[in-house]
Amino acid sequence: MESMEIDRGNTPPGGEKGEELKQIILVLIGLPGSGKSTFCEEVAKVSSRPWTRVCQDAIKNGKSGTKIMCLSVAAAALEDGKSVLIDRCNIDKEQRADFLKLGSSETEKHAVVLDLPNSLCISRSVKRSGHEGKLQGGRAAQVVNHMAPKKELPKLSEGFNRIMFCYNEKDVKEAIKLYGSLRLCDSLPSGCFGQKSLDSMVQVGIRSFFKKQDTSGNAKSVPEDSGNQGAEAGSHTAGDALEKKGKFDKVVVTTSTSGSTASCCIPTLAFPSISTADFQFDLEKASDIIVEQVEEYISRIGEAKLVMVDLSHGSKILSLVKTKAAKKNIDSNKFSTFVGDITQLRSGGGLSCNVIANPTNREIKPGGGGVNAAVFKAAGFELEVATKERAEKLAAGECVIVPLPSSSPWFGAEGVTHVIHVLGPNMNPKRPDCLKDDYTKGCKILREAYSSLFEGFVSIVKSYGNEDQNGKRTAPFVPEKNKKSKGSSSPLSKSGVNNQNQVEQGSTTKTWNPWAQALHKIAMSPGNHKDVVLEVSDHVVVIKDSYPKAQQHLLVIARCHGLDSLADVSGEDIPLLKEMHDVGLKWAEKLILKNKSLEFRLGYHSVSHVLNSILIPSMRQLHLHVISQDFDSTHLKNKKHWLSFNTPFFLDSVNVIKQLEEDGELRLGNESFFDGVLRCHRCLSVNPNMPKLKNHLRSCKYPLAVLIQSGYLISSEGKYR
Repeated sequence: MESMEIDRGNTPPGGEKGEELKQIILVLIGLPGSGKSTFCEEVAKVSSRPWTRVCQDAIKNGKSGTKIMCLSVAAAALEDGKSVLIDRCNIDKEQRADFLKLGSSETEKHAVVLDLPNSLCISRSVKRSGHEGKLQGGRAAQVVNHMAPKKELPKLSEGFNRIMFCYNEKDVKEAIKLYGSLRLCDSLPSGCFGQKSLDSMVQVGIRSFFKKQDTSGNAKSVPEDSGNQGAEAGSHTAGDALEKKGKFDKVVVTTSTSGSTASCCIPTLAFPSISTADFQFDLEKASDIIVEQVEEYISRIGEAKLVMVDLSHGSKILSLVKTKAAKKNIDSNKFSTFVGDITQLRSGGGLSCNVIANPTNREIKPGGGGVNAAVFKAAGFELEVATKERAEKLAAGECVIVPLPSSSPWFGAEGVTHVIHVLGPNMNPKRPDCLKDDYTKGCKILREAYSSLFEGFVSIVKSYGNEDQNGKRTAPFVPEKNKKSKGSSSPLSKSGVNNQNQVEQGSTTKTWNPWAQALHKIAMSPGNHKDVVLEVSDHVVVIKDSYPKAQQHLLVIARCHGLDSLADVSGEDIPLLKEMHDVGLKWAEKLILKNKSLEFRLGYHSVSHVLNSILIPSMRQLHLHVISQDFDSTHLKNKKHWLSFNTPFFLDSVNVIKQLEEDGELRLGNESFFDGVLRCHRCLSVNPNMPKLKNHLRSCKYPLAVLIQSGYLISSEGKYR
């Protein structure tokens, strides 16, 4: 159904009595098969309010369109005095952000989250027929499984006035009834309603992470020396650790007969004392609050564990907490104290902790001293990027949960799956927001900080069981090549030899000059190239081309060892190519929103030359070009530059994926295409040299007919899929 309008009666926009119309932007959030379209239809049946349904699957004359088209239709409906239903998946903050910018300051922004079980969404989408977006059958199941781990639940801080969560059919019916009964001038209370969990990301397959065993051998615990009770440690950095082996207040890690660590499969939160070091909070008061909050939450975490960590063997705060916890008879198998470096708990102390609490600063940035600096350093650039996607600032007493990307060195080395950033109260006059010894307020904030921290851990524990019967992770596709090599500081060649310049392929060696290694180095170690990285995930990294051939020229680079070019791609890499394509489309859309005159093409260069029957790329590492079609750049200098983007040497991303799906392999060309003439890609006129061609391009206004007809162009009018 295309952008379906539901306009009942001839009631003027101001309402029957001239009252002001309360317009609503209702953003539906849910996986395919969660019931978004049905929700819209059911609301339409009973509503007296004029609604416009904005459905991307059918917005282009009954065919799939673009997000830009959806924004345009929604804006027009609001101008016309209607409310809008945004019928898209909208699974992350970025997808929702532009819709929340629509309307006026009086327009209410609502979200209804259809957070139904993945299995139900798959069952529905597989069985349906005649779907507007043709998402049905086996492909639908793949799409749901691919999207589920990426689902980020909305927050009021995004700009919503109201968020309503639906976890089952009953919840959905209540939401339909509520919105269907709204009259023209009705308004709903603000806030979050029905939410069960604080965690803003649906985590699936966590048990597969928790079952990772410590390969360093059996853990041995030594009782803590409680005789030396010095001052609390002010630093927890790895460099300050005097001993590698941590010490428990009692033995809590047992060893099975097989030699594996029994507690590895149990979710465990490691947390340092909040606000007592640099923020100088009173230790007695802090220890009272810690024990109070542990006692409150210990019954809610099931078999999970809480471990309080400090670097110093003479830590007074650990001693106080240990004594007070014992007096309250808190189960020592579920809560314990530990002396060691919080960044090396598994490797240095034999303690597997999947979730780490990080007492951070207001901006949630690396720096300073103590735990915050150590955590960001240990987790790498990946944590910094993942944190920015979740929150920009914290208020005292709040926390934010950040799932740690598997590309983080901390993920592989220590088995950490989540970091919970938390901000406590400050009593240090040399630090921002000092409470000046106002312990009434300070204790309230510290209590809120521990409560939010433990509540966040509870939400992670609840997601513990979200995997299939075999315990397999249903996260996005990770190429086998990447699984084998991820986390290695030095890329491995196909022969298994660490060599940045050569890779064995059969009996022939592919060789790159040092300058051709740039993309490979960025892909394998994005943290060392923060100044050029625009986006990084487990599978791709996005940068601006250092020598752009157009006004906008980005590269989406595969983060997979062994994929040097299209010549290395096979059918098993299709999911990775689709993800690269989706990321490229997202960035093209972003840039078009800023400049609607831009038109983009997404594609790969074929090969640059053939050496002993081996196809060699000019730059090592598979990368997708996202390039605007103006070709207005000082770096577009010679014939080879032009022809590499305007002959069959440039393979459109959709064609590459289609060819792999149909044939299982790619047919690649070579530099013979570079023998062509300098022909304008718009009007097809021939130009004698590059200066004349570039001068002609500035004035040529012909539409890109061939690309439009082929469906290879992305612009403000539409895009290929």
